Amino acid sequence: MTTGAASKVVHARAPGKINVFLKVGSLLEDGYHDVATAYQAVSLYEDVRASNADDFSVTFTGSVDVSGLATDGSNLALKAASILARKTGYRGGVRLQIDKHVPIAGGMGGGSADAAATLLACDALWGTGLSKEELMSLAAQLGADVPFALTGGTAIGAGRGDKLSPALAKGHFQWVFAFADFGMSTPQVYDELDRHRARHALDIFPAVEQPQVDTNVLQALRAGDPHMLAEVLYNDLQAPALHLEPELARILELGEENGALAGIVSGSGPTVGFLAADLDNALELQIALSAARLTVVRATGPVHGARIIGD
Repeated sequence: MTTGAASKVVHARAPGKINVFLKVGSLLEDGYHDVATAYQAVSLYEDVRASNADDFSVTFTGSVDVSGLATDGSNLALKAASILARKTGYRGGVRLQIDKHVPIAGGMGGGSADAAATLLACDALWGTGLSKEELMSLAAQLGADVPFALTGGTAIGAGRGDKLSPALAKGHFQWVFAFADFGMSTPQVYDELDRHRARHALDIFPAVEQPQVDTNVLQALRAGDPHMLAEVLYNDLQAPALHLEPELARILELGEENGALAGIVSGSGPTVGFLAADLDNALELQIALSAARLTVVRATGPVHGARIIGD
């Protein structure tokens, strides 16, 4: 094991994600749910720069509001650095500078991308030389979305979402994302899903323990056809998210009224992703939603997972 020079900085970048399909299983005895999801990594990135230090610290900048982010041991990026140090026996520390562009608590896996990029950056900085499999194992310990942030592209997630298998995807899809000016708690949205299912037990089919991704989703991704994908976008967490934050329904309607093929709440929300037919459609939609005073960005998917960037 070797350590880099004190002045060395390693820059790693990892993408945010959207779940184009998310089916949530029934509540299990351990209080969790298994899921079946189709992830797509999109071109909104988190940039992590790691440099050697005596202790562990993190600072934030970015195009999103970072003022409320934790900088203590509860921060997922610091947890990633610490778990890598414990795994490898590294005795130094690291200073992390994170430039954020994925909405915070927005259902797009920004914190998971921070953790994935930190694992990669610290492994390179410290010369600890872990294999991809070892990094993936550490990622799974940090959270369900962290392994996907490492791999990127398009993938099917099972279990908690961390059991990944690659999915064939042709071409690129055009997305417009509307950011909310508030965050949502993932556990709170899952709790509301359980209450939603209890309230409507007589009207909906009971959830299965181990859900599966609809084959029509896989076909749409394989065909690279946004019209096909728009027909099968699905998120079990959308109804509870809308119940908790009714304003999201207006955003969904606004996007579809202005030419989106379809809209979907991203993960546990509150970010809303709109699928566009092509680049021109995405640009028009971005302009229309901006005129409605929404904070919007345009992105494409799929993109690569976490990687080292040469500055």
